[in-house]
Amino acid sequence: MDISCASVVVLQTLTQASSQDTAVLKPAEEQLKQWETQPGFYSALLNIFTNHTLDVNVRWLAVLYFKNGIDRYWRRIAPHAISEEEKSSLRAGLIANFNEPVNQIATQIGVLIAKVARLDCPRHWPELIPTLLESVKVQDDLRQHRALLAFYHVTKTLSSKKLIADKKLFQDLASGIYNFACSLWNHHTDTFLQQIYTGDAAAINSLERTSLSLKVLRKLTVHGFVEPHKNLEVMEFLNTVFERLKQFLECRRQVNPESTCSEKLEKTIILFTKVLLDFLDYHPFSFISLIQRSLEFAVSYIFTGAGEGVVFERFIVQCMNLIKMIVKNDAYKPAKNTEESKPETLEAHKIKLCFFSYSTLTEICRRLVSHYFLLTPEELSMWEEDPEGFVEISAEPCTEVLFLDIFHEYSQTLTPVLLEMVQNLHGPSDVDNTVELVIKDAVYNAVGLAAYELFDSVDFDQWFNNQLLAELQVTHIRYKLIRRRVIWLIGQWISVKFKSELRPMLYEAILNLMQDQDRVSKSETNCFGIFAQLPKDPFVWTEQFVPYLENIFSLLFHLLQEVTECDTKMHVLHVISCVIERVGMQIRPYVGCLVQYLPLLWKQSEDHNMLRCAILTTLIHLVQGLGADSKNLYPFLLPIIQLSTDVSQPPHVYLLEDGLELWLVTLENSPSITPELLGIFQNMSALLELGSENVKTCFQIINAYIFLTSSEFLQNFAAVLCQSFCEMMQDVTTEGQVQVLKVVENALKVNPVLGPQMFQPLLPFVLKGILDGEKYPVVMSTYLGIAGRVLLQNAGFFSSLLNQIALELSQEMDQILGNIIEMWVDRMDNITQPERRKLSALALLSLLPSEN
Repeated sequence: MDISCASVVVLQTLTQASSQDTAVLKPAEEQLKQWETQPGFYSALLNIFTNHTLDVNVRWLAVLYFKNGIDRYWRRIAPHAISEEEKSSLRAGLIANFNEPVNQIATQIGVLIAKVARLDCPRHWPELIPTLLESVKVQDDLRQHRALLAFYHVTKTLSSKKLIADKKLFQDLASGIYNFACSLWNHHTDTFLQQIYTGDAAAINSLERTSLSLKVLRKLTVHGFVEPHKNLEVMEFLNTVFERLKQFLECRRQVNPESTCSEKLEKTIILFTKVLLDFLDYHPFSFISLIQRSLEFAVSYIFTGAGEGVVFERFIVQCMNLIKMIVKNDAYKPAKNTEESKPETLEAHKIKLCFFSYSTLTEICRRLVSHYFLLTPEELSMWEEDPEGFVEISAEPCTEVLFLDIFHEYSQTLTPVLLEMVQNLHGPSDVDNTVELVIKDAVYNAVGLAAYELFDSVDFDQWFNNQLLAELQVTHIRYKLIRRRVIWLIGQWISVKFKSELRPMLYEAILNLMQDQDRVSKSETNCFGIFAQLPKDPFVWTEQFVPYLENIFSLLFHLLQEVTECDTKMHVLHVISCVIERVGMQIRPYVGCLVQYLPLLWKQSEDHNMLRCAILTTLIHLVQGLGADSKNLYPFLLPIIQLSTDVSQPPHVYLLEDGLELWLVTLENSPSITPELLGIFQNMSALLELGSENVKTCFQIINAYIFLTSSEFLQNFAAVLCQSFCEMMQDVTTEGQVQVLKVVENALKVNPVLGPQMFQPLLPFVLKGILDGEKYPVVMSTYLGIAGRVLLQNAGFFSSLLNQIALELSQEMDQILGNIIEMWVDRMDNITQPERRKLSALALLSLLPSEN
């Protein structure tokens, strides 16, 4: 194929493929698909996307088709593989010029080069790395940047290869170019810092090259050395990272936040921290010499005045992650018998002990609680404006995790510190002192998080009686922050340490909170999760909770109606489900309003599948609580089950698991079958074909139908079910086969006349399995159970079955029967259940001649 002619034709087709008109676009796409395996197609694409005069959309499309071609046809063993001659030409063309003017296309070309490098470098493409190294040295800014971009993608791709031989190749590459990469990074970094302070407009370009060269070094450092601590250049680079971080943080402080460099500066600072975090993750022992410096750096910036006006949220999170990884790292924790620990582990542990002195730990704990745990004025304002939609927006989850990790590791030191902070806040706070209220909120948060660590140090029952209960009863509007935190705190401690005698007082307090309509917010609905922690002991419920059940359930229902946020409704439904699950049938007098409201809520939640999942869970517990009375819910319940378990409906992806559970519970509590409940079973064949982890529940549903109405069910669905089972037996595991056969056995038990006829196509498979001497005892035991039941309960059908097998195997029926009996007696020990052993004995005895 003439490449120049081909390029013209391909260009015309690509132009049509980028059209918005489907009548033009579809034929063009079909044509391009046909050309994918044609020699010269990818050379034509290369000519098109490297021609900067053409339309950008067309060039972009050419790059994408080229990329797809690498994935499908570049490997030599691939069907319709690209020829070696063409691949050689394409490799040369990809690195001929690094002068792509469009950023997005330049990035894609870098990815293309990396994809080819993954398959061909260095064996079939030895010139790639030398070409890239030469190209990043050129003075032309555009060429230098594009070469550096390709260099980064190649390094990233080669570093991700997992085979030992590939790792060795990358390590050889890293050793050869590491010094050059460090020099390149230092050069671009120094250039940027010089330009930014002199106001040079080229600073943003230098920063981009600094970032790319740092990304290259990150991959080389983390993946390029087996024992990086033995390489002076690597350790020198990592130590330099701390100095550069300080320079860049100071630079960010001085740069105008509106500057184009500001956002990129933050990303580069985060990239520096990722270098340290990755190195610690992959090489914990090599990191030991950096532990002291890392901790000093992170702690000084986020727990002392050194970070004021310098740090930003993402940087704080990264520093906290660095401290957390050092504190929690198993490589730095000595064994109970220190003689069994590695010398490196003991060294790291010693460094940590020296650094985390009493004063350092105290300051970290105090700063975490009194600074990072505090709700900001913005958050308080958001809560006032939108109570239900309020969510803390700070780095709080990260600070809480760090607090927990440090508190767990150094609980003996930090417990007195936290208890002192609690003692300083004894008694109700001044409602006009916002600062005091916010600090108390933070301290209570810390005590709740550390509940398990403080078990032996806090008399929570006394604290509840003497202070917390009184704080729940403070009605001032400004005290709602503390009420919200106190009820959350009790929720944290109730499963840790809380006397059952105190529960009635807690229920009274919760009722008061729920009855005040001005106090309902998303944050306070969280407190009702206490019900999920309540004991499952029915006697405790009867004596303590049931007197409050009507009021609490009624208030929960009204709250469910009033809240508007989807997440809040889900949370309230979860609490309602927990209450119904615990009290069981005692809920019956109080669910009338909920039963009437749920159909409306289901209709309103059409676009919120997760809320519908919560409704399904609530219905599961509701049906269990109502028992046979749940039949009154069928007009609403059965269409929901139908929709949730219909795999042709898109919502099934979210609703299937809960829908199947609801289906099963409905059958288990049904007093009798209805045509509508029977009709839902038409969904089952597709579910069995789906073969997901829900198959076990499907079998339970089938069994429920068999036990509930065997004749009607088998007459309507046995043929379809048998076909599904026959198909399943070819693919499923041994355990799956047993599950299928147990369903068949149940059908034979319940309906000995109709059952064998309905599952007739499966039964020869069972008898042949016995004849062949099935090797798995559990399967053989099930085979013998089915054969015994047919023989004992329907001897005529068993005889016809033997006749059928005899014809198929061209043997006498008596010979087949003799072989089955011989195998049966031989494998009696496979049958472990007494019921099945008795069945086999009776079945075999029924074959003996008698005078009858």
